[in-house]
Amino acid sequence: MSIDFKKIYSTYMSIIGVGGQMLFFSQAYKIFTTQHAQDISLFGFTIALISVASWLIYGIILKDFPLILSNAVACIGAIAVLVGIYIHG
Repeated sequence: MSIDFKKIYSTYMSIIGVGGQMLFFSQAYKIFTTQHAQDISLFGFTIALISVASWLIYGIILKDFPLILSNAVACIGAIAVLVGIYIHG
């Protein structure tokens, strides 16, 4: 595989990785704007946080920027949702 392809694909994965993790922020936005989190799964988002935090640690171990970036964004979003559930649930 050529170096250029790897660099381009790494950039692509950084963008896709962050974009894909926006689902956490959209859920957090809805919780905080409606001030309602009764129907949001605390268990589900806790498992999601554990999962993305594990991937973040793995990315740090590998020194893999796309993994680190996308999962750091996901951790922040998952924490925001969990805070919203705690406040408005």
